[in-house]
Amino acid sequence: MGKRNSTKILIIGGVAGGATAAARIRRLDENAEITILEKGPYVSFANCGLPYFISRDIQRRSKLLLQTPEGFFSRYRVTVKINTEALEIKRNEKKVVVKTQHGEELLPYDRLILAQGGSPIVPQLPGITLERVFKLWTIPDMDRIHKYIEEKKPAKAVIAGGGFIGLEMAEALSARGIEVTLIELAPQVMISMDPEFSSMIKAGLEEKGIIVKTSVGLSSISDTTVKLSDGSELETDMVLLSIGVRPELTLAKSAGLEIGSNGGLIVDENMRTSDPDIYAAGDMVEVSHKVHGKKVRIPLAGPANRQGRIAGTNAIGGNMRYRGALGTSVVKLFERTAASTGLSEKAAAEAGYETGVSYVFKDNHVTYFPGGKPLALKIVFDKKTGRLLGGQAYGEDGVEKRIDVLATALHGNMTLEDLSELDLAYAPPYNSANDPVNMAAFIGLNDIMGYSPLKTPAQVLPEQNGKESLILDVRTVGEQAKAPLLDTLHIPADELRDRLGEIPEDKTIYIMSKDGFLGHTSLQILKAAGYKKIFNIAGGYSAAKWFDGWNFNN
Repeated sequence: MGKRNSTKILIIGGVAGGATAAARIRRLDENAEITILEKGPYVSFANCGLPYFISRDIQRRSKLLLQTPEGFFSRYRVTVKINTEALEIKRNEKKVVVKTQHGEELLPYDRLILAQGGSPIVPQLPGITLERVFKLWTIPDMDRIHKYIEEKKPAKAVIAGGGFIGLEMAEALSARGIEVTLIELAPQVMISMDPEFSSMIKAGLEEKGIIVKTSVGLSSISDTTVKLSDGSELETDMVLLSIGVRPELTLAKSAGLEIGSNGGLIVDENMRTSDPDIYAAGDMVEVSHKVHGKKVRIPLAGPANRQGRIAGTNAIGGNMRYRGALGTSVVKLFERTAASTGLSEKAAAEAGYETGVSYVFKDNHVTYFPGGKPLALKIVFDKKTGRLLGGQAYGEDGVEKRIDVLATALHGNMTLEDLSELDLAYAPPYNSANDPVNMAAFIGLNDIMGYSPLKTPAQVLPEQNGKESLILDVRTVGEQAKAPLLDTLHIPADELRDRLGEIPEDKTIYIMSKDGFLGHTSLQILKAAGYKKIFNIAGGYSAAKWFDGWNFNN
């Protein structure tokens, strides 16, 4: 039998989504003619690993080069054209105009896959083109930073931007012995997380000597200093820009493909654009958020790879569906880890949910087994339905484990009742009999049922000095002495039954405990004594201390 007619697949972009699409197509169709166009000199490199080469956690540069043009052809019979820029899509002719080192040429396609990703935002500021100003997005970017550090031996660095790359590079440059100042124009680092977790991250960075300045941006750069938007100046030997990424849409826009309201390329559930013969994947597209179903941009490597697999499948006649993303993410910050999934409390409220939250502050495993590390966990839920909406965690050990559990639960549309019943692995070196995820669900259920109603530290703040309310501090004498809170009534939980006469019955009572646990116990004592307007402060002192406005004297 002769070969059937081959389908010409042209892929623009050779990292993450594009490389994955090419490999998937070959596995499904041995006869397809597959060509990848990559503007840069490398294809299929590990861009998420670039900061770890700078830090020297990854010693061998070659480890980041996942595939070469020669390797792609040898293994998959995929033609890779590096240093080749796509200039124009001629949709009517089904051809792409490309620029190579030898001039322009036309490449035909039956199906086209766009996987161009995004590009770092570089503001037009005085001094932005100086030799000591860097971004980190590609292998050449990484090489340039590494060479500069090796040759110039910089003592000080300023990082503009407190997102993933900025935080990872703060650690990486610190590991190279460089004094780092990180500035962020927003009021907090890691804007995707809620403010209290941002505060934990900031404090953790500062413990390691990183200077963190929020609500301030770059104004100009000179040979020895940077000027900030508040008028202050910082001495520095190098500047790293990590202030954001914009989707690479020049080609798509010029071809007349439909762009969404969030600034990304519109695709359907098959990853097909507004042109039925053009598919797209990765940072450049808008997808559905799995929690609320609205279109969002989620520029992360995991979704990009899965989208590339689906786009490749469907480009040769398949019918796979992409059902959206949660934005699950994790970042290493020295010995600690921060992670999140789904909606933050702020995002859930903005999406219209009647939002509830619960916190758990405990060790990652039972306290009687040595080596436990503090873990902070927050879940966000819909108070009307009990449905899980999102979660965040921070700590030294077990963080990503809990977030992966929550991400799986979100994928399955699970409720707090479902979470409370999860049968998770337990042995003293690894966990507690009730995992922090179970505990967070218990707390949330108690709130929904009215058994132990919660108020967040942010909700209680305006009531701190109110005539109609009172904060009842039930922490132990020792706990209260380490971080006293003014204008409160302090009665340790163990003395509460004997001192009920000191607590006014005509006020709303907000109970402050160390972490919320004894607050729950104390609330039940007050309920049994006939008190009506009582709330447990979610997370107690362990959560409240991270909110601006709580004036603990510690």
